[in-house]
Amino acid sequence: MSDATPIRVLSVDDHPVFREGLSSIVNSQPDMRLIAHAASGGNAIEKFREHQPDVTLMDLRLPDMSGIDALIAIRKEFAAARVVMLTTSEGDAEILRSLKAGARGYMLKSMPPWDLLETIRQVHDGKMKVPPEVAAQLAEHISDQSLTAREVEVLRHVTEGNRNRDIAQQLFISEETVKVHLKHILEKLGASDRSQAIAIALRRGILQL
Repeated sequence: MSDATPIRVLSVDDHPVFREGLSSIVNSQPDMRLIAHAASGGNAIEKFREHQPDVTLMDLRLPDMSGIDALIAIRKEFAAARVVMLTTSEGDAEILRSLKAGARGYMLKSMPPWDLLETIRQVHDGKMKVPPEVAAQLAEHISDQSLTAREVEVLRHVTEGNRNRDIAQQLFISEETVKVHLKHILEKLGASDRSQAIAIALRRGILQL
């Protein structure tokens, strides 16, 4: 494939050291080259418009918005965009949100470089690429009931140390309604108390600190 047009890759990550490492890995391959960097979601959207890369490697955590929001914004303009999410997180909620938003792959930053290169090639060929360990994490919770947007909001307030009365006032709902939401949250997450619910939600990527 070295005689063909190289795969044009856009890297979106706010860590300079990681960006430089990624650039070296990609540019060492005869069949691909890194054409641009972006350090934020807004910058990623601009760079995508400018370069319209073949494959975009998108960090899940960016300083101005989540990588998923940047992915959604890009695909709203460019429906055929091929985006691979890169992250340190194995949270099933984030994996699922990424794939539902149209990501073509989901890679952990801890994976070997050759896995990333193979993912770029497969996604460029129109395939989906989710590593076995990521797929296993997703499968583990696939039958779980998802928290509603309101339940996530309530749990976020709990994480901030708010009492039921405070949460009720801030969300303009009754204290009894807050208790009902918390009961459902504990049941859905399989948690015995608030602290465990927070720990599970953070681990699964339902909440981010």
